[in-house]
Formats: sequence, structure tokens, C-alpha cells
Amino acid sequence: CMNVRLPDAPALQMTPWRARLDLRFARRDAATILAASRHEGPLRIQKALYPEGRAICHAIVLHPPSGIAGGDRLEIDVDVGADAEVLLTTPGAGKWYRSAGPEATQSLTFRVGEGAGLEWLPQESIVFDGARAGMSARVELAATARFFGWDILCLGRRASSEQFRHGALALATRIERDSRPIWLERGRLDGGSALFDSPAGLAGFSVVGTLLATGADLDPATLAECRAIEADEAGARHGLSALPDLLVARYLGHSSEAARGWFAALWRVLRPTYMGRAAVAPRIWNT
Repeated sequence: CMNVRLPDAPALQMTPWRARLDLRFARRDAATILAASRHEGPLRIQKALYPEGRAICHAIVLHPPSGIAGGDRLEIDVDVGADAEVLLTTPGAGKWYRSAGPEATQSLTFRVGEGAGLEWLPQESIVFDGARAGMSARVELAATARFFGWDILCLGRRASSEQFRHGALALATRIERDSRPIWLERGRLDGGSALFDSPAGLAGFSVVGTLLATGADLDPATLAECRAIEADEAGARHGLSALPDLLVARYLGHSSEAARGWFAALWRVLRPTYMGRAAVAPRIWNT
């Protein structure tokens, strides 16, 4: 018989997934509760978890298919009511498969009420060569709301010597406070473009990460402590910028694990300032 090598990721999906997850969190006395949860398609959330006590709710966003193929549409809508505190994460790396043509999209919409806090700390997204992907995030903050979030992208599967030579990736992030934008960023990466090697682009690196935090005044000593944190990856580049009502941290390297480790180290230092409590890592990170 003939030996036939099967593809390591789907190139075409005849019936794309349409998935949506709507979550509503509310403060009830001294507790943050998951007040409402509705899903369509393959997006789920595990039960509310309270490793830090009832004041803050941890939840894990699940995408059971584990990979996103051409034509898939994922929407996550989260509303955090006044004075509620929520930490959201994911159980593992997201995978964006190559596509024969249709674009796959993921859109995040976060609304955070007065005195509330939201932490969005997902694990990395691996974008396969040939993927056609669009990722957008919109964060709508009340005047006294707080937000801490990061995003880590792996462009190509470096362990398989794969580079992102084909396809395209569109990115858009918007953060508003009282309906006024404090952060707007849009970008597009075409597979194999000169931007990957340009000093003004990714400078030859395959992993790029961004951390954004807002809602508190950052003192110079804490900022200096953050800038002194080194990444566990030789040759990686990273830095922080303190803007009005916003802290921005960037990472360029080849290791998603090192990128996440650096972001987590920043989070441990910054969380008391932005969220008023010491860092307690989600248990799923240890599995």
C-alpha cells in the first residue's frame, strides 16, 4: 500500500464554526458572581472559581475544537458590573490554521463598570503559515474602571521550522474610558512581507506580545522595578512605556513561554497597583 502523509492542520473547512459567548458578572454583597452566561456554538466557560476568595471571580474560556480554521467566527462579549472583579484566562494555546481562502475572525468586547476590574490573561495564539486571520478587541471602561490584559502571538510554528510566509493577519485594539479613546492600534501582517525582518517591524522575531494596563497611577519606583525585570530568553527585546492613563509593555523574541513568563512577572509587580491585591496565578497555568 502507499504511504500517504496526512496534513498536520486543516486547510479548508466546509462548514465554518459560528460561535459566541456572552458573560455577565455582577457584585452581590462581598462577592463577584457569574450572573448570566449564554453560548452559541463551540465556546464555553467553566464554572466560576474563587481561589482568592469571593471578591474576585476567576473563569476559564474554553474553545473545545482547540483550533480556528478559515471562515470561523468567534465572538466573546463580557460585561463586568459595578465593583465586580474578574480574571479571565484560557486553558492552552489557541491555534489559527491555514486557510484556502476564507478569513477566520475573533472579536472581543469587554465592558467594565464603575469601580470594577477585569484581567484578560490568555495563553498564546499560534498563527500557522497560510492562516488568514482577523483579531479585534474593544474595551469600554467607566471612569473608575480598571483593566489589565495581554496578547502573545506566535507567527509560524518555530518548533517545526515553519515561518509565516503566506496568508495575512489583521489586528485591531481599542480602549475607551468614558467613551473617549485612550488606545487605538491597528495593524496588518502579510505573510512573507518585508515587515517581518525590518528593524521598524518585527526585526526577524517570530513572537510578539503586548501588555496593556489602565486605571491606576503608577509610581516611579514600581515602574523602575518593572523595567529591571529581565526575560528568560537570550536576545529577546522588551520594554515599557508609561502613557497618560495607560501602561504599555512590548515583547519581541522567539519563545512564547519566555514572553508569557515576562508578562507574568510584570503582572505580579503591577497587580497590587492596578487591582489592589497580590498576584495569585490561575491554577490552569500549572497544568
